[in-house]
Amino acid sequence: MQQRVSHPADEADTPDLRLRVLLPNGGQFEPPAAVGYRVMELLRFSGVPIKAECGGACVCSTCHVRIPGAWRDLLPPPSDEELAKLDEIPTADESSRLACQLVMTEELDGLEVEVQPDSIILQSNCMAG
Repeated sequence: MQQRVSHPADEADTPDLRLRVLLPNGGQFEPPAAVGYRVMELLRFSGVPIKAECGGACVCSTCHVRIPGAWRDLLPPPSDEELAKLDEIPTADESSRLACQLVMTEELDGLEVEVQPDSIILQSNCMAG
């Protein structure tokens, strides 16, 4: 039997949070977000064709996002594993993070993420936003 993965909008008892997503094509939108969901999951739920090849296990670097400066200090620091994966991305800088390692909390209400072109599945037209 296949288990249904719930979408944040389905969770009546979790607070709605804001997540602002900037796409490589210049589009932007605010998908539903809730405490405890990884940003990578929220991007997928919203139809963003993010690669995230490892499914969130932090063993690839295909969910690369950038975080604006105002938000960086509110995020927990990256783990050694995340830093090692970020080192594999030639265009990574101090604003780079892996979306699979960012978990929404009430303190992150309004978080902005900029999905990087190297993390988008090219064969797909991004319909979100």
